[in-house]
Amino acid sequence: MMKIMEAAEKYTYAEYAAFGEANPNERYELIDGVIYLMSAAPSRAHQTTSIRLATQLSNFLKGKSCDVFHAPFDVCLNAKGDKDKTTVQPDILVVCDKNKLDDKRCNGAPDFIIEILSLSNKKHDLITKYNAYLKAGVREFWIIDPDEKIVFVYILENDKYICQTYDETSIISVHVLEGCTLDMNEVFEQ
Repeated sequence: MMKIMEAAEKYTYAEYAAFGEANPNERYELIDGVIYLMSAAPSRAHQTTSIRLATQLSNFLKGKSCDVFHAPFDVCLNAKGDKDKTTVQPDILVVCDKNKLDDKRCNGAPDFIIEILSLSNKKHDLITKYNAYLKAGVREFWIIDPDEKIVFVYILENDKYICQTYDETSIISVHVLEGCTLDMNEVFEQ
């Protein structure tokens, strides 16, 4: 993850979107008005982890009011539309309030976010996006390290994240989706 554009005047979603349209072969995120170039294509382990998690979530959410999305899908965390200065593309997200969705993006904090670490994005996910999610009030988000087979679960309580750590043998409850559990054995199987 590389910071590519920083100006005295912070960029907005509208400027970020125009920048992305002018550079269609690249992916970007906008955090606090700064545009970041996302790393090269994800690794096989990253993709396998992502599809297995999204599949479990999708199966659980069938017939329910929530929707699961995977990257690339824009999330304007502060629900300010074209004026938003923080737009991320989480690996996986769940949105239960359909009013937050339009044809292009999610406007406001999703109910649940999963970020999957790659060598090139660890610092960005662990620090920059962690702080953006906390500031926006994301109620639950997970950081998954597919190489180490570790899952960090962050639950928002009293404006702070409480972290629990799990391994590849765990079946983890998604706190914001009553009755939903994700089996890490299935996610990390060879």
